[in-house]
Amino acid sequence: MSVQNPLDLPDSDPFDVARIAAEQIAEKTGVERHDIALTLGSGWGKAAELLGETTATIPAHEIIGFSKPALEGHVGTLRSVLLPGGKRALVIGARTHYYEDHGVRRVVHSVRTAAATGVKTMILTNGAGGIKETWKPGTPVLISDHINLTADSPLEGATFIDLTDLYSKRLRDLAHSIDSTLDEGVYCQFRGPHYETPAEVQMAKIIGGHIVGMSTALEAIAARQSGMEVLGMSLITNLAAGIQKTPLSHAEVIEAGQMAEPVISALLARIVAAI
Repeated sequence: MSVQNPLDLPDSDPFDVARIAAEQIAEKTGVERHDIALTLGSGWGKAAELLGETTATIPAHEIIGFSKPALEGHVGTLRSVLLPGGKRALVIGARTHYYEDHGVRRVVHSVRTAAATGVKTMILTNGAGGIKETWKPGTPVLISDHINLTADSPLEGATFIDLTDLYSKRLRDLAHSIDSTLDEGVYCQFRGPHYETPAEVQMAKIIGGHIVGMSTALEAIAARQSGMEVLGMSLITNLAAGIQKTPLSHAEVIEAGQMAEPVISALLARIVAAI
């Protein structure tokens, strides 16, 4: 018999659950607070090995509010990493996607937990489809802004948060100083789990989107609510439907991620070291 996730209880406070989760992480890792958090999406996993010394690894489902990952390519762990400069990174390999239908609270729980551990910088990565034809599979792109097409929000009640500079220009400039060839684009989060139709991709393009995917935007909003500075990065695993002429598949996403992983992970590690 499975234990009900406390975030599913209507009278629970998601921030209280995040605080308890942070206390459990501190107890299990022996690290009182973390400075930087990274959610590693498809293709970004190897970065955890390059950041610094991993001093603790926890199965995420042992921490309150977390679930086992539903998607291949996500490792389902939380890692505490000692960075070369002495800072601490919390590496999140356990992402709950919106399309899993667990509710937005569980989608953003990892971000709120990171904030409760003391994190001030949140790095969100994903594998996504590209709308610009000049982007080839394996291209890393900085997220400059997003369009939330889920018709949902992690904010509850009369909570108004300014998202003008949600994806920090300071952090994007820092990333450009590491790799001047990095392009930028607007990320469109669709609900999923189906891939977008060619017409939906054209709609995203018309309204100002360059990247299409199924994560990140809701997490970024929650990160801003918690007072964190956000850096978003997408790995273009394929061109989006109607731009790419062959059928889309999750296997293709995994393959593109595996091929690009060494390069983009090294890039991400260099960016983290500079923060």
